[in-house]
Amino acid sequence: MLFQPRSCIIRGFASQAKKRPSRLDSTISLDHFLQRGRALSLWRTIVRGCRRISDSNTREETLRFARDEFKRNKEVKDIVQIRYLISTGKTQWESMERYIDGL
Repeated sequence: MLFQPRSCIIRGFASQAKKRPSRLDSTISLDHFLQRGRALSLWRTIVRGCRRISDSNTREETLRFARDEFKRNKEVKDIVQIRYLISTGKTQWESMERYIDGL
């Protein structure tokens, strides 16, 4: 048959169209939102604290280490593990601050 009804053509295009991801697919829970804020706060604290390191090589190495740790754990979704990582990071940074202040 040479002639196809217009509705068949439109349905064919509609079925081939890519479905866009919904904005709701990327919604995070309140707890994840709060932990994200805590992680950002820790990151800012580390960046500000690194400014006090006088040796430029040590400062860059410290920032690189922190950046790599944050990137390495970026995809963690388990809220318990996120809390653990933030707590561990705070503890590590506090001990590092005592060392920095001692210089």
